[in-house]
Amino acid sequence: MTRVVLPRTGAQARVTRRRFLAGSAAGAGLAAASGLASGLAMPGISRAASRPQITHGVQSGDPGAGGAVIWSRADRPARMVVEVATRESFADARRLVGPAALEAGDYTAKMRLGDLPAGQQVFYRVAFEDLAEPTLLSEPVEGRFRTAPGDRRSVRFVWTGDTAGQGWGIDRERGGMTGYAAMLAQNPDFFINSGDTIYADGPLQAEVALPDGGVWKNLVTEEKAKVAETLAEFRGNFKYNLLDENYLAMMAGVPMIAQWDDHETVNNWYPGELLADERYSVKSASLLAARANRAFHEFMPTATPALEPERVHRKISYGPLLDVFVIDMRTFRGANSDNRQPVAGPETAFLGTEQLAWLKRELLASKATWKVIASDMPIGIQVKDGDNFENAANGDGPALGREMEIAELLRFIKLNDVANTVWLTADVHYTAAHYYDPSKAQFQEFEPFWEFVSGPIHAGSFGPGQMDDTFGPQVVYSKDPAGRANLPPSEGLQFFGLVEIDGDSQAMTVTLKDIADAALYSVTLEPKRG
Repeated sequence: MTRVVLPRTGAQARVTRRRFLAGSAAGAGLAAASGLASGLAMPGISRAASRPQITHGVQSGDPGAGGAVIWSRADRPARMVVEVATRESFADARRLVGPAALEAGDYTAKMRLGDLPAGQQVFYRVAFEDLAEPTLLSEPVEGRFRTAPGDRRSVRFVWTGDTAGQGWGIDRERGGMTGYAAMLAQNPDFFINSGDTIYADGPLQAEVALPDGGVWKNLVTEEKAKVAETLAEFRGNFKYNLLDENYLAMMAGVPMIAQWDDHETVNNWYPGELLADERYSVKSASLLAARANRAFHEFMPTATPALEPERVHRKISYGPLLDVFVIDMRTFRGANSDNRQPVAGPETAFLGTEQLAWLKRELLASKATWKVIASDMPIGIQVKDGDNFENAANGDGPALGREMEIAELLRFIKLNDVANTVWLTADVHYTAAHYYDPSKAQFQEFEPFWEFVSGPIHAGSFGPGQMDDTFGPQVVYSKDPAGRANLPPSEGLQFFGLVEIDGDSQAMTVTLKDIADAALYSVTLEPKRG
């Protein structure tokens, strides 16, 4: 990933949603031959049939105080060329030459734009220059993102998880993945994609019978017709989501903070697992996960360290009010088991020793008012893997097995007076608000905190899950299918969460919503003052 430093400008601008959606979803923008705004026209000629094409729109991600990562994909070997502006008219645009999109990365390219003004609405458009015939330039595709504020201004973001799962793909007759349009309508500063961003293990059928007698009609691609095993098949799963206009518009309009869970690879996987699933000719979960991780970073706008290209866990600082700690409960875990070991060891790993030390260190160093822990799995809901356990929760009782890492982290937060931690997650395919109360817990060495669950955004609905009293979770609110399994998105039980942090009071309001934009539950949390 290339990093580009952009000269600062004080110009301010605001994008209109109507103009932006009209431009981004359809790949609009001025043709390269016509010359782009600001007098910095991209060179090229207009042989439309032979020009490179942008195949899957644009994305931005991992926004910070000075910029964000931008992403796109070409249809051939080509060099990314970007115009960046702080005015919607592109009157102050700068032209930046980015990395080459080559076969090795399936023609994807991304770079980090840096040294932009804090709290700034940024407009960008991406084009690709044909490397074989450099006079040919694609039509540009437009996007936008907002840099993190440098002052204590209000912050607004959304989160959810679980996209195109359990056989429910893009049904264009039903409007496609309409949950993404509902999130975009919130005008968020950014979006946390909490895992299960694809379902590489969930092939689609062209038609699925619905309980009401109707038919769900999936758009099916070659890669989505079977479980993913090859790198090309994993890539095809990420491309699939980008075929949906709602998803495309969301990615072009809102920067994403992406994390992964199990379905990016295969259900409930752990390192070293050998699959018994007859659908797979590749039996090593570790080999599948390596290919899945490569495709994840190729197709997600992640800011991946050059020396740690597979890393998912990271901190995103979003101004003085908020730090987001993205954790990875998949890569470093031990084997799924009965999860009741009384002594910590490699078999009880969940975050793993190194990641847990990193999280403690970063939490302790954080000066932000709120510390959001973006978790790919909930703490207090039991998630089973046959007779074994998939997450930390293992049934009522003291902290055992993987719960010992959670207990260690919660104890550390209490002893070091790390204030205002909130956990956000998805995974279980319903929405809920949990208040963790040490007075009602088996393990009590922690300060009370909240965990909010939301999802799926476009997958089957399940739940509710069985709670585990180890850390004293109280179910304050739950909206779920009441025990029914795999309800289609057409049933309406699709959810996301909205978080608003007020710049004046610093209070955090969390609202659980469905994709009809109904506010289901809301609570305002007052920050603890240091």
